[in-house]
Amino acid sequence: MMIIGVDYHPSFQAIAFFVEETGECGERELNHSDGEAERLYRDLQQKGIRVRVGMEATGYSRWFERLLAELGFEVWMGDPAEIKAKRVKKQKFDREDARLLLRLMRENNFPQIWVPGPENRDLRQLLWHRHRLVQMRTRIMNQLQALAMNEGYRWKKKLFSEQGRALLEKLALAPWASRRRQELLELLDRMNPTIEELTAAAEREARKRPEVLRLMTHPGVGPLTALAYVLIIGTPTRFQRGKQIGTYVGMIPCEKSSARKQRLGHISKQGNSLLRFLLVEAAQAAARSHPDWRRRYLHLAMRRHKSIAKVAMGRRLAIRLYWMWRNGCEYSPSLEFGSYAGQLGTGHGVN
Repeated sequence: MMIIGVDYHPSFQAIAFFVEETGECGERELNHSDGEAERLYRDLQQKGIRVRVGMEATGYSRWFERLLAELGFEVWMGDPAEIKAKRVKKQKFDREDARLLLRLMRENNFPQIWVPGPENRDLRQLLWHRHRLVQMRTRIMNQLQALAMNEGYRWKKKLFSEQGRALLEKLALAPWASRRRQELLELLDRMNPTIEELTAAAEREARKRPEVLRLMTHPGVGPLTALAYVLIIGTPTRFQRGKQIGTYVGMIPCEKSSARKQRLGHISKQGNSLLRFLLVEAAQAAARSHPDWRRRYLHLAMRRHKSIAKVAMGRRLAIRLYWMWRNGCEYSPSLEFGSYAGQLGTGHGVN
């Protein structure tokens, strides 16, 4: 078997390889634009050589991962943070990174991570596309609000009703301001049907999955949040306890404690930003509609700050959804913010 450590970049890759049968080793740089990298891996496949490739999880590498899967090569995807922690030398360059990946693979010390399948990744693109379009629509609506406020009208949400839009179109504006208003309204009219279409597609995908429907029974959790949660978490068996979910989505505070002094900072934001956004939004919806969630949110907001309370409730919601998914149960008001002490069950909470 040939073991290859790949330090991947969008335009090229640095590799360090080792052949177990012969002990041959070496290093190379392979360009992507002229097909040099693809030719090398296809030649190895034609020669019947078994190959194991290790690389850090990174962006812009979908084509390379598809190529390795097509050739039937074994791919190990590594956690960049853990790989960085295993670097001993205070030297970082492409060949050294490839050597480090190769060494970790040969020592069986490579920090592998879970990799979603092609269908999962494609559905994530649906959610991301809708999310970005909604953000663009919000910017357009904010600009229209600014135009109206500059003329002395503060209509807030009423601006986008039929009556509010008619009043906005009747405002006497200077030539360039009038053109800006017209083009922003045209963009808004084009984006609304597209967002509605993407929302409907996401809802159809959500209805196909029983685990998503189960999570939707929780107050404040809609099809978009539940579908994103299932796609990004992947499977609940990846985590041994609920607290690990908070770490995975980046909703725990950074910590720099020493000498018995605890120093906590902002949340780490190391997880998926889309899921983190949806969890906070869903937690706020639950606080508006459910009395127990509202009571807990107001309690945290008075003790700390409302922004901290929102994130804390989002983290609590992420953990709650994890246990609902793992235990295969729907939402039950009897367990709302209750104590599980004294109940029968194993150490990790699964009956």
